[in-house]
Amino acid sequence: RRVGHEFASPALFTQALTHRSAGASHYERLEFLGDAVLSLVIAAELHMRRPRAPEGDLSRLRSSLVRERTLAQIATEWELGAYLNLGAGETRSGGFRRASILADAVEALIGAVYLDAGFEPARDFVLRLYAERLQDLPNADSLKDPKTRLQEWLQARNRPLPHYEVLQVTGEAHNQKFTARCALADTELSSEGEGAGRRRAEQAAAQKMLDQLNDG
Repeated sequence: RRVGHEFASPALFTQALTHRSAGASHYERLEFLGDAVLSLVIAAELHMRRPRAPEGDLSRLRSSLVRERTLAQIATEWELGAYLNLGAGETRSGGFRRASILADAVEALIGAVYLDAGFEPARDFVLRLYAERLQDLPNADSLKDPKTRLQEWLQARNRPLPHYEVLQVTGEAHNQKFTARCALADTELSSEGEGAGRRRAEQAAAQKMLDQLNDG
């Protein structure tokens, strides 16, 4: 009822909700197909809704809508975890709440509807899933990462680009924490950020630098 589609092949519906830990007939191939259908439907919808937006803005908007976090949020809103068929180990470890599993299941359902009935029903399903999010699309500039926004802020004022360096790496190899510094060549301003990886630490430092510049 929630999907809004009566499956001619109920086996596809069951497969779309079955994790590989629960059996050989699982959702991974359907997920692969659903990912492609989802990307096309969202791209076409954004192209129609934002007729003057440049390609970069459309790409950022699409990425924000089809990423794992958004798909997992949709699955949670639909309480999809309660319907997943998981193996005993995944069930014990809380797999029905894991973002990656929830996101994959949404894509698998899209793929299942596509195989069962074709593109138009799959498109309708995607648009139902994303109705509120497509209605309230954010400003594409707000989706730019901090390093990009900082670079654009400086370039707009003809100022030199920032310099990043890693100050410290701590923790075991599988669980490292990076500390990075962002410094501006034409001032004494600098900022530091931490993250699970060099890129995340640099992004955190860039965000703090932006905060300083905007506060100033």
